[in-house]
Amino acid sequence: MNFELIDTHTHLYLEAFDEDRHIMVGRAIEAGVKRMLLPNIDKESIVGMHALCDAFPENCFPMMGLHPCDVKEDFLSVLKEMELLFAQRKYVAVGETGIDLYWDKSTLHNQITSFEIQIEWAKRMNLPIVIHARDSFNEIFEVLDRLNDDKLRGVFHCFTGSLEQAHKIMEYGGFLIGLGGVLTYEKSGLAQVVKDIPMESIILETDSPFLTPKPYRGKRNESAYVKFVAEKLAEVKEMPLHDAAAITTANAVALFRLHA
Repeated sequence: MNFELIDTHTHLYLEAFDEDRHIMVGRAIEAGVKRMLLPNIDKESIVGMHALCDAFPENCFPMMGLHPCDVKEDFLSVLKEMELLFAQRKYVAVGETGIDLYWDKSTLHNQITSFEIQIEWAKRMNLPIVIHARDSFNEIFEVLDRLNDDKLRGVFHCFTGSLEQAHKIMEYGGFLIGLGGVLTYEKSGLAQVVKDIPMESIILETDSPFLTPKPYRGKRNESAYVKFVAEKLAEVKEMPLHDAAAITTANAVALFRLHA
């Protein structure tokens, strides 16, 4: 391709890529996905994430945070360990964090506390925050209504919400909407919502190895496949693929303060 795409959310350090990780990263680079942003999950995922970013320093960029599904009883001590890492190396964002009520509603109070702590990091460190929202838009909006200010910016990753929820996100001022493989699923209805979301509010992602776009749905996702999300976005917006790629890449560069 004669244009660049950025995969703004991909878990390339997970076990699903153990057998061909470096080959897979090479495939993404060859496909024009020159930069891949890696959100952290928990304490155990840090070493592998750092190792991949060290192996591809021009292509893979780490985030630091605690995923809401991994907020356990010891989450406060885990967060303290993670916070210390910001002084040791550069991260492009805080995340992924947020609230997930699909798997376990009993941890909601601790998830909110973890989310609030990581919002404070993002403000203090002048970094964007990457928000995971699953069955939890109302709860996340309640937190942001209290804590959002002109210091906070970020993205609602893997957006699958309604147009009303998209408008609420955009009203916060500093937040973008991350679109992934779900956009290519006809029954998701997401394409209809995206028609009315302005291009300046959109960035692209894969969430690899999950949520693989068509035509590879059901197989392992990888960063090279972000091009299928870009193609679907261009179709929905009735614009050339080159333009959809250029706009979403520029949006990602600005949000994460990457080098253009």
